[in-house]
Amino acid sequence: MNAPAMEFAPEVDDQQEVTEGNQYVTFHVGDDVFAVEMAPVQEIIRVPNTVRVPLAPEMLVGLSNLRGHVLPIVSLRHIFGLPDRRDDDASRAVVIRDATSLGFVVDRVSSVVTIEPSSMESADDFSSTIRTDLLKGVIKNVGEHPMVMVIDFEALIAREFALVRQAVAGLQTGADLSTLQSTDEDEEDRDLLQLVSFEVERQEYAVAIQYVQEIVQVPADIAQLPRADSHVLGLMNLRDRLLPLVSLRTLFHLPMVALEESHRVVVLSIGSASVGVVMDRVNEVLRVHRNESDPMPEMLARSDRLKEIASICRLDNGRRLVSVIDPEVLFAMPGVKDAMASIDQTSLGVNMAQQDDKDSGDDNLDDELQVVVFRLGAEEFGVPIDSVQEIVRVPEVLTHVPQAPSFVEGVINLRGAVLPVIDQRRRFGMEGCERNDRQRIMVYLLNGQRTGFIVDSVAEVLKLPNASIENSPSLSEAQAKLIRRVANLPKAKRIVMLIEPQDLLAQAEVEALAEAA
Repeated sequence: MNAPAMEFAPEVDDQQEVTEGNQYVTFHVGDDVFAVEMAPVQEIIRVPNTVRVPLAPEMLVGLSNLRGHVLPIVSLRHIFGLPDRRDDDASRAVVIRDATSLGFVVDRVSSVVTIEPSSMESADDFSSTIRTDLLKGVIKNVGEHPMVMVIDFEALIAREFALVRQAVAGLQTGADLSTLQSTDEDEEDRDLLQLVSFEVERQEYAVAIQYVQEIVQVPADIAQLPRADSHVLGLMNLRDRLLPLVSLRTLFHLPMVALEESHRVVVLSIGSASVGVVMDRVNEVLRVHRNESDPMPEMLARSDRLKEIASICRLDNGRRLVSVIDPEVLFAMPGVKDAMASIDQTSLGVNMAQQDDKDSGDDNLDDELQVVVFRLGAEEFGVPIDSVQEIVRVPEVLTHVPQAPSFVEGVINLRGAVLPVIDQRRRFGMEGCERNDRQRIMVYLLNGQRTGFIVDSVAEVLKLPNASIENSPSLSEAQAKLIRRVANLPKAKRIVMLIEPQDLLAQAEVEALAEAA
């Protein structure tokens, strides 16, 4: 019997660190969402084939062979008094490490989340299909779930599985399983690679689990960054911090597709920086023996475009090939290395800025930055209010001036003075749009030259607390010069990118504009 594939399994050596980090695996059973601390989770596997045990408790689905070890598979639905259902592609067995490891069948695994201890509430007054003495507590508002119940598997095992353990002990001494050689667990773990596997364009890849911080759904709102490299999708808000999102499809020169509910963001830790990498889907966590992993063939390893592939895993007797990516090599590629270095520096800068705010006392927390917010498409940008000279409507016709710089859309007569006008969308590399009544021209004074920029609309004048402003991750050289800060407003579910108008044009462009004027 082949060993089933795994997902979301913690590194054995890292279990103490994971526990201290308050990480939980969330999963569904029936209509309810539950969680278990990562520490006792040995691994999560597809529901394996099982051998039914005569006269065993009804909760015991059967016994499976997991790499030479007997693993009892137990139905959580039966324990909770829910009707049975046929296992499907989403069904998983959560293997809990105890004196005897047990696999608990759940309807589907959701994600790995980090929870603060203060977020846990008592389950004493909670009524559910599960007894409250089997719960450690209840966590509210975890992602899209209003309430998640944390199961006390230690209490569950102590109450429910005396009979199961007796059945397993009897079988383990029986002749049928006597050929399963027991190996030293620590030695076995040293020979295993633990990888998170995922798909891109129907091809399976993997990355070592030590790089993976967590796996989350693609957010509904992604703040796009003008002039960012093509592989950068934008920024997302992950628990009140900004996370840059990168498309693995674009990095691999594959066609882009619209983001769907099935897509996942794998949050990778590279150095001191974090980056979210969007995958078509996340499959599982694999525990692969080193004998099943081969280095890239020498002929292919010479290719610059394949350097990020560290090895190839041969699974299912070679019928399943998984390419293992080295994130450090991937994000050292041209066009990506500078972005990651900038993100690294940004993270350091944010931490230092936050510490400076604490050291300077509470008075600075009341300081505010007043900005004019304008929109381009669905994105919001802000400029300091004192940098805006005026805001005017876009006339029906812009006068085109021969030999004017190519970036100038035209000129208008603004109270007897000639005002050069630039299309902000074109400057940001965005698609143009037809003229409409909502558009406005925002007028700035750039090195003594009044210049107008067409925006889709002007939204409001907004006061931003200094505490909401942080350095923007630098994802390309052009973007880094233009957008150095962002305002993160999680309660309003808004990210406003802040622009210094003096950075809208390069010095050479300002000089060319002055000559044309």
